[in-house]
Parts: sequence; C-alpha cells; structure tokens
Amino acid sequence: MNSKEIFTFALGLEDPWFIKEITFDKSNSRLDIYLGFTKGFHFPTGEGNSSTAHDTVERSWQHLNFFQHNCYLHAKVPRVKQSNGLIKTQTVPWARPNSGFTLLFEAFSLLLIENEMPVSKAAKIVDVYPNRLWRVFNYWISKAHNADEIENLEQLGFDETSTKKGHHYVTTMVDLEQRRVLYACQGKDAHCIEKSIEYLEAKEVDVSKVKQVCIDMSPAFIAGCRDYLSGASVTFDKFHVVKELNKAMDELRKLERQGNQLLKGHKYTLLKSKLTPKLQEERDLLLEYYPRLGEGYRLKQLFMEFWDMKDKEEAEGYLAFWCDMVDESRIQPFIKAANTIRAHWSGIINYIESKINNGILEGLNSKIQLAKKRARGYRNTENFINMIYFTCGKLKFDYPLYLT
Repeated sequence: MNSKEIFTFALGLEDPWFIKEITFDKSNSRLDIYLGFTKGFHFPTGEGNSSTAHDTVERSWQHLNFFQHNCYLHAKVPRVKQSNGLIKTQTVPWARPNSGFTLLFEAFSLLLIENEMPVSKAAKIVDVYPNRLWRVFNYWISKAHNADEIENLEQLGFDETSTKKGHHYVTTMVDLEQRRVLYACQGKDAHCIEKSIEYLEAKEVDVSKVKQVCIDMSPAFIAGCRDYLSGASVTFDKFHVVKELNKAMDELRKLERQGNQLLKGHKYTLLKSKLTPKLQEERDLLLEYYPRLGEGYRLKQLFMEFWDMKDKEEAEGYLAFWCDMVDESRIQPFIKAANTIRAHWSGIINYIESKINNGILEGLNSKIQLAKKRARGYRNTENFINMIYFTCGKLKFDYPLYLT
C-alpha cells in the first residue's frame, strides 16, 4: 500500500474524490494533500437530475496534525449549474460549507473542550486563534440547540448566574425532571421569563402542561411567572428561603458582637450544620453566653422541621406558629425574615406538595461556575451561553463522534 492509498483510506475518500498529490515541507513542518475529482463525474443538481462541473473554485482546510506536523487539504471544488439555472458550489464530504477546517479537526477541537479544557488552551493546542475556534464551537452548539427536542415538560426551574465579576447575569431555564438547561438569556428580569416561554412556544411546546415552577423570591421572576406561566404552581426554592434565615442569624450575630470580641470569627460556626466536635463545643458555649443568639439559633432550627412535613394543612399551621414565636421573640432580624416568609407564603407552602427545589439548578450552576473559572470569566455573553448549553444542555451533536 503506497502513501496515496494510506491517506485515501485515512481520510475516508470515496468516488469521485481521490488524492492527486502529497507534498511535505520539512522546513515548515507542514504536510499538504491535494485532492481531485474524477473528470466527467455527474453531480446532483436537484429534482433527481445531475450534471458535470461547470467550473471549480479553490479551497483549503486545516486538518488534524500528521504526527507533529501541520496538515492541510486542498481541492478545486466543482461548481454545478442547477435545474433553476443557478451555479452552486458542491459540498465536500470532509468539511462543512464555509469552514476552513475539516470535520475531524472540528470534532477533535470540541473533544478537547468537552474534556474541560478552556477554549483558549484548546486553540493553542490545535494552533489556531481562539476566536476562530469560538466560531466553530458556536456553530455546532447553535445547530444542536436549534435541533433540540423538548418532550413531556412539566417542571421548570429558573435561576440566574453571573458571567463575570460585577453585575452581569444570565438567566437559565431548566427542565427539573431531565436535569438539563433548555434555554439561557442575558439578564435576570421578567423579560427573561418571557423570552424563555417564547423559546418553548417556538419549539411547539404546550406551555399549559407545565404544572410546577421553582424560582427564588426575586420580584422579577415572580412577576414573569405570573404573566407567562399563570397555569403553573410556583414553589419558592428551599435553599433561598433558608438563605433568608441564615441572613437573619448572621445579622443577629453582628448585633451581639458589638463590644463582644468572643463572637469574632464565628460567622460560619452559627451557619453550618456540620461542624467538628471542637466547633460544636464552641457553638454551644456561645449560645449559652448570649441568650438572644441562642434564641435566634433555636428559631432557625425549629424552622428546618417545616421541610420534612407531609401534610400541607399541618405545615401551614406550623409555619404560622413559627412566625408567631418570632414576633414574640422581638428579635428584629428574624422578624424581618418572618415578614419575608409571610409575603411569599403560598410559594413556600407549595413545597410540601411539589417537593421541588433548585438543588438541581445549584448543581448545574456549579458546573457553569467551574467552566467560567477555567475561562477566567466571559466577556462575550454568546460564548458563555453556548458553553452553558454544551456543559449542561445534554444536546446531541452530529459532528464525527467516532473520533471520540
């Protein structure tokens, strides 16, 4: 088997394509492979007709390295007159239209990114500018996302995540049952809910079948769900409700700390549920020394029993009882938290029946934040959103997966 036969087999070339010439430039460490097509071959022109080439146009594509040497394919691509009289450039089996890379090159680049490599580093390995690789990445993500099918959608979750340091956010819509991101858009207001629903409707999803929505207590999200998901029952995320209690606990600690150095450095001693034996002993000592702190901690722990209740009516009674205890304690940070709970009463009570929360979103958000950390933030929001789809969308791609 000679070199042309080897490369023909390696490239998967079929009739009418064949290798005309192979050159190797040792000084530039570069391999160039020139391809041709059989003279007189009939290419399809539409409606079952075919025709020979009208003329050709020269094209080049960067291919996977041949060992440590850069490799490029070159071909005079035929242009064929179609049934309607227009001249059309034929597609080639080794590359997609308007790309300067072969399909295998693009698949390998995406494989590097899939294995948690930042795009900038992957671009360095394949020896291209990062922006060129981002264009390849965005093409395949957009294609897969546009072709994505959404079925049996009944539970949705909405959450926001930052694109970089500062007030730059992206809102994600998650299928809580499938545990995947369906849609993401810039911002964190009610308009994001509207755009998300418009996306679902464009996918011919029956939004009326969405029965449950889990969100945080953001007024914008509440308004968006009221306007665009009126038929769904809203559950406020358990973790964000607990966050309000932790906030009250920490504010109480700060008030008690004034003039009491013993409380310095004990923020998480009072917030974490799992502590070392030494820290547990220190926490118990602090709660004994500072009665108001002890009462606040007792209220916080009593509230946690609410999440384990099975009966909605019983849970509602317990929550009302807890709010009354807070009022009687006269501990201002907890009174503020109780007022927040009263303002979001139905959405918190709904948890007893729905048992849904944004824990799935928090898990996906961890993956998103890890990707952001590896990239040291994203200046381009489109790149960031497509990376979210890539890591958390469970999309199906049609690039040459046999490479992986």
